[in-house]
Amino acid sequence: MEIREINAMRGPNYWSIRRHKLIVMVLDLQELEERPTNKIVGFRERLEELLPTLYSHRCSEGEAGGFFKRVDEGTWIGHVIEHIALEIQTLAGMDVGFGRTRGYGEVGVYNVVFAYMEEKVGRFAAKASVRIAEALIEGKEYNLEDDLQYMRELREGERLGPSTGSIIEEAQSRGIPWLRLNKYSLCQLGYGKNQKRIQATITSETSSIAVELACDKEDTKHILEQAEVPVPKGDIVKTEAGLKDAVKFIGYPLVIKPIDGNHGRGITANLNNWKDTLMAFEAAKKVSRSVIVERYVVGDDFRLLVIDYKLVAAAKRTPAGIIGDGKSTIQQLVNKVNDDPRRGYGHEKVLTQISVDAMTESILHQKGMTVDSILPEGEWFKLKDTANLSTGGTSTDVTDLVHPHNIFMAERIAKIIGLDICGIDIMTTDISTPLYKSGGAIIEVNAGPGFRMHLAPSTGLPRNVAGYVVDMLFPPGIESRIPIVAVTGTNGKTTTTRLIAHIMKIKGFKVGYTTTDGVYIQNRLLMKGDCTGPTSAEFVLKDPTVDFAVLESARGGLLRAGLGFKSCDVAVVTNVAPDHLGLKGIHTIEQLAKVKAVVPETVHNGGYAILNADDDLVYAMRKNITANVALFSLHEDNPRIKAIAKIGGLSAIYENGYITVCRGEWKMRITKAINVPLTFGGKATFMIQNVLPAALTAYVRGISLEDIKVALESFIPSPSQTPGRLNMFKFNNFTVLLDYAHNSAGLRALHNLLQKMDGHPKVGIIAGIGDRRKVDNNDIGEIAAEMFDEIIIRQDKHLRGKSETELIDMLSVGIKKVNPDKKLTIIPKESEAIDYAIKNAQPGSLIIICSDVVPDALALVSKYKEQESESLNNFS
Repeated sequence: MEIREINAMRGPNYWSIRRHKLIVMVLDLQELEERPTNKIVGFRERLEELLPTLYSHRCSEGEAGGFFKRVDEGTWIGHVIEHIALEIQTLAGMDVGFGRTRGYGEVGVYNVVFAYMEEKVGRFAAKASVRIAEALIEGKEYNLEDDLQYMRELREGERLGPSTGSIIEEAQSRGIPWLRLNKYSLCQLGYGKNQKRIQATITSETSSIAVELACDKEDTKHILEQAEVPVPKGDIVKTEAGLKDAVKFIGYPLVIKPIDGNHGRGITANLNNWKDTLMAFEAAKKVSRSVIVERYVVGDDFRLLVIDYKLVAAAKRTPAGIIGDGKSTIQQLVNKVNDDPRRGYGHEKVLTQISVDAMTESILHQKGMTVDSILPEGEWFKLKDTANLSTGGTSTDVTDLVHPHNIFMAERIAKIIGLDICGIDIMTTDISTPLYKSGGAIIEVNAGPGFRMHLAPSTGLPRNVAGYVVDMLFPPGIESRIPIVAVTGTNGKTTTTRLIAHIMKIKGFKVGYTTTDGVYIQNRLLMKGDCTGPTSAEFVLKDPTVDFAVLESARGGLLRAGLGFKSCDVAVVTNVAPDHLGLKGIHTIEQLAKVKAVVPETVHNGGYAILNADDDLVYAMRKNITANVALFSLHEDNPRIKAIAKIGGLSAIYENGYITVCRGEWKMRITKAINVPLTFGGKATFMIQNVLPAALTAYVRGISLEDIKVALESFIPSPSQTPGRLNMFKFNNFTVLLDYAHNSAGLRALHNLLQKMDGHPKVGIIAGIGDRRKVDNNDIGEIAAEMFDEIIIRQDKHLRGKSETELIDMLSVGIKKVNPDKKLTIIPKESEAIDYAIKNAQPGSLIIICSDVVPDALALVSKYKEQESESLNNFS
């Protein structure tokens, strides 16, 4: 077997609109295509022995054991690998269930598709499942546990922590979009100008002064003391001599902790002699230069969580510990506690497994014990000095028990420090009694407090504390999204995208948009190249200056990673024509239409999918769309337009020379096509086809007809406004037209325009495309022979898998089929082909450049134009 490629879907995709996180592995079974499972001796038995839990997989049989039944009957190894990949992730603690295995379009090659929770784990599972299948086929031993542990470790290194994860889940439940901004916990909630950021439980609204203050335990304690908040008597020391003075001043019992530590690192509590105190001091010094020495307050450890200056949860925290049985060693008792199914690796489960670390060894040493010591029956032994859940501690929800005075005090402390999300640690014997009566004290104030103890306490009621964070960031009436218009199709995407962006800019929006030329923020080009994939879309949605996004969404990005957004307000599908067929497993135009259909299917229920009523494949997309559907057509008598008019729907049509929007059967004329520069006086029919959905998009977004008219009439096709889209250069004796037409449908549309244009001879510069089928390049040659009096064949910058000779031959076959005597010149380099055409231009000729690298071609033609202007100025 050979893995050809592995792609990770991260948004709506070809395989599923709702399941965004999918691995798509292209797998070549090679000789195994001829060996289904029922022809591999002993395969079923070895599979069941290694992965008995596969019995729960129902497969297409719809019942437990259904997958094994398929294996017995005979299924292909790709299908087995899909199920293995799902099951090993589930065994590693990531319960996933969606999978598909479908033919790639080549004999023995399959798309193996399965869900993942963490991308790195999913990619590993893809490779591991192939290795497992190979071992099973060959009858070799396989160490599955090593793979499972590695996946657990990968997950812990990749996934968001429980606090961040809970906020993200809560935001998602409310329809608030989010993006991960780094490999850690920095995340963006919302899009564009409406975004907020979180990093763990610190938000973009959190005061940086408050965070610094909370991280400086000395300053925090000083400010709380001034505010008459009860804190333990203590001192800050740096040296052993200072430690001795502090011990004399405070007295035993003591607690020692680093001044800027967190998560319980370097903390030792209940110290009662100099030897242990000195050891604790050295441990704290490893974390920070300065060390806090405080009076140890007797009582239980409580955490009060304050969000937006209101107490929302409280928990009693108990350090990791064990209860003796009079027979087992301490290590054996730890192992027994870790067998609790609620305990897992890292943050995998409600509780974390207990490890015997340096802190535990220190506690044992203080007691004169080792891990081999036997605890008396019924004796509880504390294994950690801190009650952190991450070290194996437990929590009990006590929110409903907190005394009103203690609530008042906690909320006041949050205000004093200035923390909008604040964790306050209290030692007291009774949280239901005011601190001033119980003799308790505030031990610490934490910025970025963990939520885990409140979300899933060991005992008591779970509290949805993340909800309070989202309430604070996005109170009622505050929007998290910005309008998103997505544009897809085979031809016309970029022009339509640019025109919509222009209309919205005219209306005062700060627009970010993506195209095949690059990414633009407020009309400034910030990224160059083909930027029609998910990364470019996210670039726009991350920008805090943008309040309107127009995103060109092409086939390549959709198949590589899915869409870069989960839903949009408007989707435009311009057309579907044969292009890029034979690539990425897409072999038919129907499959290509399914790829494009992902975009309109993501429109939210109140939005609009704007479809081309003149294109059967595009019109058919309406069947799977849950949003409103609006249509556009070049023909007002199109039966589909008449049908939508009868039910009061929206459409845009070209009628009697007008660009017209229709609501039901009422026509609202915007302007004549001849007044829209983009249409070249109404001659460029394919440009009218781009104007219609752009106008309809503006209308459904609430733009007035008058404003749409102004925008359409002010959008001038030019190298700066529409690079590579009908860029006209009028020289003294000839004209040059530069266009990005690169497929049969695009060339036919251009041909229709050229028939209405003056200029003779018409000289065309064309190229074959290396990753297209032979028939596609033959078609380009045929159409070019019909369009041009003379043809210059150049080569694209990247040949994409074919040789120059192959491409020239493919085009030549098409050209000669139409006209064997057509004048044909071959100049491989595009710049040299342009040079040749311009230097040899006949008076009155029209040179049409079908360009590959638009910026370079524009620069070269512009240079010739400038040279001509300079020479004319010098002559005059």
